[in-house]
Amino acid sequence: MKSILFIHQSAELYGSDKTMLYFLSELDKTKYFPVIVLPFDGPLKVELEKKNIKVVIAPVLKLYRKMFTPKNMLLFFKEYKKGIKVLDELNKEHNFKLVYSHTLAALIGIIFAEKRQIKHLWHVQEIIAKPKIFNLGFKKLLSKKSNHKVVYDSIATMNFWIKGNKSLAAKSEAVWNGIETDNVPTFSIERIQEVRCNFFTASEDEIVIALVGRINSWKGQQLLLKAFNILSKTNKNIKLVYLGSAPPNQEIFEIELNDKIKEYKLDKRVIIIPFQKEISKFWNSIDIAVVPSTEPEPFGMVVIEAMLAKKPVVASNHGGPTEIVIDNYTGFLFEPNNFESLANALNKLIYDKQMRIDYGKHGYQRVLEKFSLKSHVSHFEKIFEELI
Repeated sequence: MKSILFIHQSAELYGSDKTMLYFLSELDKTKYFPVIVLPFDGPLKVELEKKNIKVVIAPVLKLYRKMFTPKNMLLFFKEYKKGIKVLDELNKEHNFKLVYSHTLAALIGIIFAEKRQIKHLWHVQEIIAKPKIFNLGFKKLLSKKSNHKVVYDSIATMNFWIKGNKSLAAKSEAVWNGIETDNVPTFSIERIQEVRCNFFTASEDEIVIALVGRINSWKGQQLLLKAFNILSKTNKNIKLVYLGSAPPNQEIFEIELNDKIKEYKLDKRVIIIPFQKEISKFWNSIDIAVVPSTEPEPFGMVVIEAMLAKKPVVASNHGGPTEIVIDNYTGFLFEPNNFESLANALNKLIYDKQMRIDYGKHGYQRVLEKFSLKSHVSHFEKIFEELI
């Protein structure tokens, strides 16, 4: 059995956290022994330990915009020393054959792998154009000889990073994220109505439009609200649900969203629900899923989650979702950052119940065929065999 050290930058249960949980749950434990390092305790740690996966809390050297101050640089150096010490102790115990860094946000994996001459794989799930210094810095890190393989969550993500870089392209590969398709939870009509009533305050006849994800500057909450404001003038049977919370210390985004809801006088028709652990019951209780990201989404885990629940998806026509959503078949792709284009796409689904049902079925079938967790993990296991 070969030991692999996994580094992940969070311990919550948003998109990248879920992909890590799904992946390690399905990984063949007769061939590989995974040890995962997380920066703090949280729901991801709890779920991983339920699967008997070893979790260690240690610094992962997260890169952030405000780190370049004397105080934060000193903290970074202290965390570096502490993190390397923890990884060295783990390596003595497990003799790692590979270091797998999940997302670009954590730097300790590539540093440790290079210092101890262990092969390194970087699983990239970000498109970072700005600030330019970060973009250039990551391109340099990804191109290092000590970084032996780069896997991207979509073709869009890969093309962004390898453009004009032949040496990086040579060790790059795109592997779509996957989701569990064998044991899809089902919910009774009574359970769905309970969610719609208790959480959405929506009647059986109302159409619920939902955006699931962090409330931040680029997920498109404000854009969707503008589109919904237009639609609300002529559609009295629609509700809008935001399911998610703002990142720590960035609560201003949620405050601004609430202020705009009040300005539009949509308090009774727009609801913000904090992050929920049991997400499946919510996907099954909505009618239309929206992914209106104002910047390119690297992949879009929420897209396949919604499609697995047989919901039509309306998404921005850029980034990873363009590889998942088939326009006018599983949903619609609208012009990015154009709230009128978004409103037009939503209007088609609002007025046509049969279209919602048909597109939902088409999306479900597409997930089964293209985005299964087994296929995703199998692809990675082949990469592991090549590297180790």
